[in-house]
Amino acid sequence: MSTRPFRDIKRKKTKKIKVGNIEVGGDAPISIQSMTNTLTTDIKKTVRQIHELTEAGADIVRVSCPDKDSSLALKKIIKEVRVPIVADIHFHYKRAIEAAMSGAHCLRINPGNIGSKEKIREVLKSAKDYNCSVRIGVNAGSIEKNLLEKYKEPCPEALVESAINNIKILEDENFFNFKVSVKSSDIFLTTKAYRLLSSVCNYPLHLGITEAGGLVTGSVKSSLGIGMLLMEGIGDTIRVSLSADPLEEIKIGYEILKSLNLRHRGVNIIACPSCARQSFPVIDTVKILEKRLSHIKEHITLSIIGCVVNGPGEASQTQIGITGGGKNNHMMYLSGVPHHKVASDKIIEEVVSLVEEKSKELKKN
Repeated sequence: MSTRPFRDIKRKKTKKIKVGNIEVGGDAPISIQSMTNTLTTDIKKTVRQIHELTEAGADIVRVSCPDKDSSLALKKIIKEVRVPIVADIHFHYKRAIEAAMSGAHCLRINPGNIGSKEKIREVLKSAKDYNCSVRIGVNAGSIEKNLLEKYKEPCPEALVESAINNIKILEDENFFNFKVSVKSSDIFLTTKAYRLLSSVCNYPLHLGITEAGGLVTGSVKSSLGIGMLLMEGIGDTIRVSLSADPLEEIKIGYEILKSLNLRHRGVNIIACPSCARQSFPVIDTVKILEKRLSHIKEHITLSIIGCVVNGPGEASQTQIGITGGGKNNHMMYLSGVPHHKVASDKIIEEVVSLVEEKSKELKKN
């Protein structure tokens, strides 16, 4: 369907960098990230999870490097995967150097926690030598002691001051291939910090609500926080942080971007919550269709409405739609136009068939 002007979001034009072969910032699409939760030294399991995340649509995957064995394991892991890998580094500068040498495409560091300027200089030299970008990762849970003493608690101003101080460290070393994040588990703190940071710097921003919680709680908090910022044009790459299967982070990430018309992938199902008017079991139908259509990568809009109150209107706005009718006789819509009728027990197979046909058609074009 055509995009209406009121749905357009004007994104802030930031500096464009590259994380491996993925552009971040500028006019590049907003990328979606996740992080492995396997032991990095278990190369087989880590590679398998990265492949699963890639298949689900991850553009970038982060891998933790808490020790030397992990940072060195990256070399074998990176040879086996197709997406850019970010090495998550905390405190020890040698892990960052080892990760860069192992082929990491980006280093997630907090320069203020790395140590002396000499150590930071060595990390940045390795990043330059191996064409590795950097993410300055500021987190409310690990703000520098001097800033906590100054502000008494984690607050937006403290997060942004930390980010600016770290940005200056990199700029002083003539290093500009980086993006920045200022995360907290608190939505209000996070969104205000990103707004402040966006107003004073032009580097690409990595959005997220850190430690957001389980699947439902974390998805809601992330959607609110990330969604508000994206609607204001702030943000270049996102990670939904969930205490759940990392694959769910990718799914929710795409749902956030699809909801804001910023990026599309797979089938976008519009469905009613169902009520006494429904003439077929909407909830069960949607559950089955979500699973049956999860392999579709092309952007297709599908409406599943249980009665004729809102059904025709929703179907007129989707590529494929079904509206519940009386006496086991439901109307199927194609490109917003009534096309043919289908019985209740045929709905699933009919919809799957039509979506797959549409997918093939889009692939050809």
